[in-house]
Amino acid sequence: MNIVRSGLYSSIATAARLLAGLVVIKLVAAFAGPEGVGKLGQFMSLMSLLAVLAGGGIGTGIVKYVAEYRDDPPRLARLLAAALWYVLCAACLMGGLALLFSRPITQWLLGDLRYQSLIQILSVAQLGVALANYVLAVVNGFMDVRRLAYIQVVGSLLGVAMVCGLSYFFGLYGALLALVVNQALLLMVGLPAWRRSNYFQTGMLRMGFDREMVLRLAAFSVMTLTSALLPPMVNIAVRNHLAAQFSWDQVGYWQAVSRVSDAYLLFITTAINIYYLPKLSGIKEPGLLKAELRSAYRHIMPVVIVLAALVYLLRHVITWVLFTHDFAPAEALYAPQLLGDVIKIASFVLSYIMLAKAMTRVFVISECVFAISYLALVYLFTTHFGLIGAMYAFAVNYFFYLMFNVLVARRYLSEVKQ
Repeated sequence: MNIVRSGLYSSIATAARLLAGLVVIKLVAAFAGPEGVGKLGQFMSLMSLLAVLAGGGIGTGIVKYVAEYRDDPPRLARLLAAALWYVLCAACLMGGLALLFSRPITQWLLGDLRYQSLIQILSVAQLGVALANYVLAVVNGFMDVRRLAYIQVVGSLLGVAMVCGLSYFFGLYGALLALVVNQALLLMVGLPAWRRSNYFQTGMLRMGFDREMVLRLAAFSVMTLTSALLPPMVNIAVRNHLAAQFSWDQVGYWQAVSRVSDAYLLFITTAINIYYLPKLSGIKEPGLLKAELRSAYRHIMPVVIVLAALVYLLRHVITWVLFTHDFAPAEALYAPQLLGDVIKIASFVLSYIMLAKAMTRVFVISECVFAISYLALVYLFTTHFGLIGAMYAFAVNYFFYLMFNVLVARRYLSEVKQ
């Protein structure tokens, strides 16, 4: 399956996920205005943190090694047993800690203890979330893009129905509760779909400790946790900074444009996630790797540029449809954000070399350095340019990250040739 067909299936799944996300944003914007959207971002950052921690951050590792071992049944069985053991242990540990500290977490993130029960429900749901992520990673590792799309589409449609129902009865609280429950719903859809595949075996649901496989997965755990945990933590810090320097309404404008950016880029990043990690993991020949990267840029970058241009031209309509007239000041923030999006995707493609080739130390160091530099640039640019400075910081930071990834890719390719 090539990137075009993979992109088609992933686009269908992404459209369903996007619809679910936009319904939530629209409802929160209607119920609570810019301030509510700002706080929604805080809650979603926590959900992202816990979802990754619950599975031990090994989803990327499962995808890579399933792609490598799918023709080696003994090693595949050892890998999946170790992965399931790892996932369940991490889910129980992180869910328990989140439940124990639900009160201070609620106070820190949302500043309103009325939402503590949501944090508690989210903590308990982590076991289902972790298992759902395990199933999705295995299906992705077998490059079963069609089945993966089916799981995500059905799960998203159920999620939309739940958001509408719970928000109707419980307002903002119900919309946030639906976000929590929807994460676990994927397991109810994913497990039966996986069991119907021709590569499923009952032994894939057995767990056991395997030192070699656990160590292999742990390396990916470090990389995934770094890349998954730093962005939401940095975004939390950015929101708190913007709220302190400006107001929560201003945070809502920043969050609104960021959500639009995440929404349309979801089509691109999903296709890259589903196709390129298992594909690059199996490529050993530098010539083939170069050809695959050229193909990625040839197919992906024109699409990103066109989408970014369309979003900019339609920014007024998009802001009005997705939010409310209260978000009109956000329209001034689109240009630098969209420029940063294009640079982000250009760097994103190259960064997958570090993941596919398990460059743990380089990847972790780069994620930490560029997370810190982004936060520093936000502080610097917002002081001089106001709220739009946060968008300038986003674009400039990803330009530096792109240059770094170009250097890493060139060095890796030259070493492989030797």
